[in-house]
Amino acid sequence: MSDQNAPKGAFIQRDKETYAIVPRIPVGVVTPELLEKIASVAKKYEIPIIKITSAQRIALVGMKPEIVNSVWEELGTGIGPAVEKCVHYVQACPGTTVCKFGILDSLGLGMRLEELLVGEELPAKGKIGVSGCPLCCAESFVRDFGIFGKRTGWTFVFGGNSGRIPRIGDVIAENLSDDQVVELTKKCLEYYRGNAKPNERTARFMQRIGIEEFKKAVLAAE
Repeated sequence: MSDQNAPKGAFIQRDKETYAIVPRIPVGVVTPELLEKIASVAKKYEIPIIKITSAQRIALVGMKPEIVNSVWEELGTGIGPAVEKCVHYVQACPGTTVCKFGILDSLGLGMRLEELLVGEELPAKGKIGVSGCPLCCAESFVRDFGIFGKRTGWTFVFGGNSGRIPRIGDVIAENLSDDQVVELTKKCLEYYRGNAKPNERTARFMQRIGIEEFKKAVLAAE
């Protein structure tokens, strides 16, 4: 349940008094300047916890509500969705940028998907994982939208979840180009958004409708 009185971009913590924020850090890539800014703001406002999250983001935790707006102003970053019903983030491994196992450019494709889709409204929260090889270091098989690279192109996975009831996602298509991944992601998002029940994550959605029905809808020729 959302906190109607929460400051912009903040969400309530266990103590029901303090808040956390998650600055938007596309595909988990930070700069020295951003790290210095986060450290400076945390010191200035005596923020008690700085937590690296499983989503390759940095959460600032334990703030009184009256300082949240000032913290956002000084950080100067976008807001990373954390509790809203939308695409929360794109998680990506280093891919061919630096990794010796990288086959395809996961950071490049991940950044493209991040800019296009993060914040897009959904029936429930959604997460994207882009891995540059079949080792799937970005956890592509347990993300709502998962992509991983092979020599023949990208493999697209949908409906994964690593939560209380885990589910390995379904392979929807293989041997895709970057452009084809982007287009298929948009089709899957639209079909899911138009046919899922409120608060139904992609894993439960796929269990309900079945992979064949889903593939028939999203892979249909234009």
